[in-house]
Amino acid sequence: MAMLILGLAIFLGAHSLRMYAEGWRTRMLARLGARGWKALYSVVSIVGFVLIVWGFGEARQQPVPLYAPPAWARHVNALFTLAALVLFFAARGPANHFRAKLGHPMLAGTALWALGHLLTNGSLHDVLLFGAFLLWAAGDYAMWRRRDRIAGTTYPAGTLAGDLGALVIGAAAWAAFAFWLHARWIGVSPFG
Repeated sequence: MAMLILGLAIFLGAHSLRMYAEGWRTRMLARLGARGWKALYSVVSIVGFVLIVWGFGEARQQPVPLYAPPAWARHVNALFTLAALVLFFAARGPANHFRAKLGHPMLAGTALWALGHLLTNGSLHDVLLFGAFLLWAAGDYAMWRRRDRIAGTTYPAGTLAGDLGALVIGAAAWAAFAFWLHARWIGVSPFG
């Protein structure tokens, strides 16, 4: 469990610098340059991610049950994960109504993904992983929306083509992951 916690601290800590240490990040960026900063940030993030995967895998070997997920939660999680993947692609795709309305759809999607997985997984290691991502995503989303309001940031108006692109690509990625990749990579079939 310690490896999982360390990985979460490193990974989410690195991804929280804009939230808690903007001044330090700005100084490091100026000192290292954009390429140097991105290289350091990438290495730290990869180390954190590897530790999360390693720690989660170890923790799964000796689960500590906290609660029994309800049967209906599997279906809710499937919908939340579908929405999360649509929002992920909306964040990176052409102008769409998701980004225009939410501002930061990837963070909103991460929160939905984490919440859905909390509903369907009741062991301590699950709660640590998905709870940490839910708290991080919700906090980061709130921070960015507050900064958007203060700065008067507006996002490009959405287009039907952008919406359809995010929906189609997100749904295709969801189907591939739900019916094939999740079982292969994670070792759990979402639909039993």
